[in-house]
Amino acid sequence: MPTDHSTPFPRAWAEIDLPAFERNIGKIKASLPPRIRYIAVVKADAYGHGAMHIVERLLQCGVDSFAVANAREGADVRYVAPQAEIAILGPTLPEEIPSAIAEGLTVAVSNAGEIRALAAAAEKMETRARVNVAVDTGMGRMGVWHENAAELFRAAATEKALDWRGVFTHFSSADTSPEYTALQRARFVAALEAIPPRLRERLTIHADNSAGLETFSREHPFNAVRAGILQYGWKPAPGSLFEKISPEPVLSFRSRVGLTKTLPAGTPVSYNRTFTLRKDARIAVITAGYGDGIPTAASNRAEILVRGKRVPVIGRVTMDQTIVDASALPELAVGETATLIGADGAERIGIEEFCARSDCIPWEALVSITKRVPRVYRGLRIQ
Repeated sequence: MPTDHSTPFPRAWAEIDLPAFERNIGKIKASLPPRIRYIAVVKADAYGHGAMHIVERLLQCGVDSFAVANAREGADVRYVAPQAEIAILGPTLPEEIPSAIAEGLTVAVSNAGEIRALAAAAEKMETRARVNVAVDTGMGRMGVWHENAAELFRAAATEKALDWRGVFTHFSSADTSPEYTALQRARFVAALEAIPPRLRERLTIHADNSAGLETFSREHPFNAVRAGILQYGWKPAPGSLFEKISPEPVLSFRSRVGLTKTLPAGTPVSYNRTFTLRKDARIAVITAGYGDGIPTAASNRAEILVRGKRVPVIGRVTMDQTIVDASALPELAVGETATLIGADGAERIGIEEFCARSDCIPWEALVSITKRVPRVYRGLRIQ
């Protein structure tokens, strides 16, 4: 999409293309087998896209199950989605337990101590606490170790103050090691054998995220998948359930030209003089820096789109400004748009390129666009 270079936006902003997001949701839903439930991962403010509008659009598309990182995020989603299933993927701190129960959030448990704490809080509140049992199959993070899962399953099933909703694990290397992912999957399936079949049938069981989704065979008990960065336009992994769909980018990251000037050859640029001009140059100061979400690793490496052309970042990225060599654009004016992620005319800088030139991963890049960068939504529906 060509950029309107005269738009009166702030110094930096992120454009969220909700129609593209909706099309991605449709592609994901169309690729799921009938018995598989779609769990939308909206943690970290929906991967930096803004949870409120993202959750609203998901609800409009018929998605009613969400995953968040913690109780605070869960409460925010509950405000938008009062009837939805909302699961916490991370550990819940003791002081967060009452609010998690009150909001009807499903809390992940990894040990018997958490079971007891939840049950005690639920009894005190005269209600039942919703829980998911997390199983560690080789991630080394959340969950009971898979060989010891049976005991925790029994505790979740027999504690009257708990409403056991599901079981999940997390793959550590789904996008890089099919062999290790297969090992984790086999460990998880073996652990699930400790749950009586009639009980297992009513639980939500999931292991796969956007990187690990693969074709579900009939003998596997999985009945849900967690869709995360795939929703926001990241390409699915080869061999995954979604390898044939082409998700569209949802977020564009833009800034503006704050200053232009000509400097003579031999002038060092920015902090610590990591770049020196070899010839006279016209430079432009872009009004965004690492305080907005441009990593310092992009210094002297990244490119930015201005007037549909690529201009190189020169010198170190600073907190509030980034300098580019705009010698190829002698008529460039203050206030014009500079695109860090997204399209300008026929040119595009995708999230993959942005990350490759910034030594980061897409998840990190998206959630690192800071709160001083307003999100501007395209395709909002007025309710």
